[in-house]
Amino acid sequence: MTDVLNGKPTTNFWIIGGAALVWNLIGIMFYVGQVTISPEALATMTEAQQEFFIATPSWATAAFAIAVNAGALGSLFLLLRKSWAVLLFGLSLLAIVVQDVDAFVMRDAFSIVGVNGIIIPSMVFVIGIALLFYSRAAKARGWLN
Repeated sequence: MTDVLNGKPTTNFWIIGGAALVWNLIGIMFYVGQVTISPEALATMTEAQQEFFIATPSWATAAFAIAVNAGALGSLFLLLRKSWAVLLFGLSLLAIVVQDVDAFVMRDAFSIVGVNGIIIPSMVFVIGIALLFYSRAAKARGWLN
């Protein structure tokens, strides 16, 4: 580990930054999968899931794109030790909230996916909050410029 007092990040910083980048790249893969879904893959869903998927408004899909791309860029900027990471993680979290409001408030995804379907969105939300607060702490410690 490096010394926190000299403005250099600890080994944990690099591990968290790398894990954040991998997490957000996985998110980009899920986004690409959603916007390029084949009719065959769509047919494997229940009728209610198909209707829900097809009815997703374009602004919610855009929020998904913003969330994962801002998160990936935030992770990259975190690893590059740039303070833009804080803004990008904030934008990502805002987009996550917009996406969740559509799915769970405006369209009641819970009734379609049940308890198991809320686990991943909850993880995404919690990790989004954690990355925003972690990047803010890293900036306060002088690890980001």
